[in-house]
Amino acid sequence: MSVTTYWAEYAWLPHVNGPVVERDVLVEVADGRITRVAPDGGPCPPGAVRLAGLLLPGQANAHSHAFHRALRGSVQVGSGTFWTWRDTMYRFAGALDPDSYLALATAVYAEMALAGITSVGEFHYLHHAPGGGRYADPNAMGHALIEAAARAGIRITLLDTCYLSSGFGAEPTRHQLRFSDGDSDAWAERVSALKATDHARIGAAVHSVRAVPAGQLSTVAQWATAADAPLHVHLSEQTAENDACLTAHGVTPTRLLADHGVLGPRTSAVHATHLTDQDVQLLSDSSTNICMCPTTERDLADGIGPARRLATAGCPITLGSDSHAVIDPFEEARALELNERLRTRTRGHWTANALLRAGGEDGHASLGWPEAGRIEAGALADFTVVALDSVRTAGPPPALGAETAVFAASAADVRHVVVGGRHIVKDGQHQLVPDVATALGTTIAALRS
Repeated sequence: MSVTTYWAEYAWLPHVNGPVVERDVLVEVADGRITRVAPDGGPCPPGAVRLAGLLLPGQANAHSHAFHRALRGSVQVGSGTFWTWRDTMYRFAGALDPDSYLALATAVYAEMALAGITSVGEFHYLHHAPGGGRYADPNAMGHALIEAAARAGIRITLLDTCYLSSGFGAEPTRHQLRFSDGDSDAWAERVSALKATDHARIGAAVHSVRAVPAGQLSTVAQWATAADAPLHVHLSEQTAENDACLTAHGVTPTRLLADHGVLGPRTSAVHATHLTDQDVQLLSDSSTNICMCPTTERDLADGIGPARRLATAGCPITLGSDSHAVIDPFEEARALELNERLRTRTRGHWTANALLRAGGEDGHASLGWPEAGRIEAGALADFTVVALDSVRTAGPPPALGAETAVFAASAADVRHVVVGGRHIVKDGQHQLVPDVATALGTTIAALRS
C-alpha cells in the first residue's frame, strides 16, 4: 500500500471544543483516505509534499447548473427579472449536446477545483435532445457530466432532476421539452440506469413544485428512499411560485412537498427564500437541509432567505454557486453572514468555523458523501490549501486562519487541491486541464455562435 505524506504549514482540524488551527501538521494518505493526522510534526520531513498556507477540508458545491456558467456577463446587461433571465438561459440550454456539454462542464468543474471545491452536486435536468428526442443513450447528457467531473478531478453527485411541466400541470414549453421524460415513472426508469463510480454518486431532484405535478412528487421521493440517495428540490425561490401554488393547491410549496413525502433528512431545499412561519416549522421538524446560494440569489434579486432562523430551528445549512455568476466558496460562505447582517443590522450570526462546516462537512453529507469534509483519519483525502500571505490574507495571525479564509480570502487564494489523495491543483495550476480560462472561453464562444 502506497502512502503519501503531506505536510501542512497550518491546518484547520477538529477538536473536542471545536475546530482549531494547528501548525506543522502531517497528513498521511493511502488508498484515497486519510490514515493519520499529526499536529506539531516539526519541519517538513524529506519526501513529504509541502503545502504552505492553511489546510482546509475540500469544499462542497451543493447546488450547480453547469451550463449556466455560459451566461456569466450576458445576463448582467441592463435590468430584467428572474423570468427574463430564464429566457436567456433556455437559449443556451438549446445549444448543448453531449459533446459540447462534456467540454463545457469539464472547464466549469476545473474552475471549481481551482476555487477549492472538491465535490459538486449537479442539479441536472438537460436530459434529451432539443425538441425532446431521445439520444441513443437516454442518459448521454448525465454521462457527459460524470465524465466531465472525472476529467476535472473532482467528485460529483448527479442529482438527476424530474422536470415535467411548465407550471402546475401545464405542458412543457418548446424549450422545456428536452427536460421532460413525460411522467415520473419514465423518469424513474431512466435514472435507475445510471450507476455510481468511484468519483460519482447518483441522487434525485424535484425541479420545483411548478415543474412536477403534485401527484407525481411521491414517485421521485420514493425512488430516493429506495436508492438511499440524496433528494434535492428548488423551493420558494420566487414569490410568484408561492402565489401560483396557493392558487393551484391552496397550500404553500413547502406544505405541498411535506404532504407528498418529499421533506426529510436526505432532502435539501434549495433557496427557501420566501417562507411562512409554518414552512419553517415543517422544514425544521423534518430535519430538511437548506442549501443557500447567496451569489445567485443576489444576482437574480431573489431576496434574502431566513437562513439563520432555519439554522436555529435545526436545519443544516449548505452552500452552492447555482448559476455560477461567481464560483467562489469563500464568497458564498461570507455572503451568508453578511446578508444576515444587512437584513438585521447586527453582526455575528455565524462563526467562521460554522461557515466552513456548511461548505465542508454538511455540504458533503447533503450530497451523499458523509465520509468527506473533515481532516481526520478515515475521511476521504479531499482538502484544499488557502494562502495566508496574499494581498487579501496577509496580516492576521495564523490562529485566525479560519476567519481569514472566510472573511478575506477568495478563490484566487487557493494554492493546492487534493482529491482522494491525488494532487489536482498545484501552486494554483490545474494539473489535468492545463488552461482552464482558454477552455472556458472556447467552449462558451462555440455556444454563442
